Parts: sequence; C-alpha cells; structure tokens
Amino acid sequence: MKMVIVQPYNKEWKSDFEAIRSELDIALGDLAMRIEHVGSTSVEGLSAKPVIDIDVVIRDRSVLPKVVIALQKTGYNHEGNLGIPGREAFKYEGKEHLRKHHLYVCAQDSEELRRHIAFRDYLRSHLEAVAEYSRVKEEGARLYPLDIDKYIEHKSPFIEKIYKEIGL
Repeated sequence: MKMVIVQPYNKEWKSDFEAIRSELDIALGDLAMRIEHVGSTSVEGLSAKPVIDIDVVIRDRSVLPKVVIALQKTGYNHEGNLGIPGREAFKYEGKEHLRKHHLYVCAQDSEELRRHIAFRDYLRSHLEAVAEYSRVKEEGARLYPLDIDKYIEHKSPFIEKIYKEIGL
C-alpha cells in the first residue's frame, strides 16, 4: 500500500518538469503542439504530492496513433483514458533519472485539458486559494495516509468549488 504524501511546494518541481519536457520534445517533435505542466506541482507555493502532471497537447485525435508509437520508442506505454474521456494516459519504465510523473495526451479541444489549464491558471492568480488548497491537501494526507481514494474524496469539494467559480 502506498502512502499519501503531500509536501510543501518545492521549487525544483519546475526544473523537474523542464527535464521531462525536454525528453518529450525530442521524442514527439512536431506531433506535440505544446507540453503543459499541470496539476499541483505547477502552482508556485502549493503543497502537492511530489509527482509532476503533464499534458501533451495534440492537434486532434487523428494524431494519437503516431504519438503512441513515438512515446513507445522512449519507454511510455499507452493505458487508454482510464475512464476520463479526452485524456489518454501513459505509464513508463526506465525513467529513474526523472522525477515521478503522470503523462497524459489531450487533443487541443479536450474538455479535460481545458479543466486542467483553467484550474492551474486560477490557482496561479489566487494566492488565498493556494493557501486553502494546501491546507485541505495536507489535512487529507494526515487523515487518510493509506487511502488515496479517501484523500481524493477529501479534496474534491474544494476542487468543485473552484470549477463552479470559473464556470466549469
């Protein structure tokens, strides 16, 4: 069983993302329109699980088969959408030189991508929300150190409140 560990913001997360993005840029070339650092590690000052969340943005789903092949060549395996439409997940092996990360591929018009970017950008411009979300996440990790589902459930009301505020 994995522990739910939430850490105070670490400025190294930004350079960790850049190292991963650099490898993805080489692997994907023109297939990727852009590579976005999303999730809690992308928000300065926000406590987070020390895992980098990345959305590779592609033009549309017609590009996905080529992306799957390109990523496979560098150790990423396609897992499907894992129950979340508009977001294709990839797991990896042989990336010990990089910070642990979650890799997703989204079409540029994906609703899930829009949610990731809007939530990130909201937090980046609302310091009081960063403080509150940090508190909620730290509390969740203390209350449910061995139950990721309960941890996620604990922070969901905060996330839903922000989505409602930004019209998602």
